[in-house]
Amino acid sequence: MLGIQSVDYSELMSRGAVIVDVRTKGEYAGGHIKGSMNIPLDRLQSDYKKLKKDSPVITCCASGMRSGSAKGFLKGKGFEVVNGGSWSGLQQKIRK
Repeated sequence: MLGIQSVDYSELMSRGAVIVDVRTKGEYAGGHIKGSMNIPLDRLQSDYKKLKKDSPVITCCASGMRSGSAKGFLKGKGFEVVNGGSWSGLQQKIRK
């Protein structure tokens, strides 16, 4: 398929990747990846400055839709960013 490429999450994590969970605070409180940063999608436009451009960013949410929107926004701001999809799926990918 076009546009689909394999992501080496271990390599990103070894480079100090920051995981940004864009779900609501309530969703985040119900479970999240340890060490991840919660910036709800509706706050990303004002809070993205908390992120450093010298580290890769992996976005995640409940299903991958909001994190896809977050990826597009952050990419437009000059970040190296990948959409990790759902937080639970991403958790399994970074444990490998």
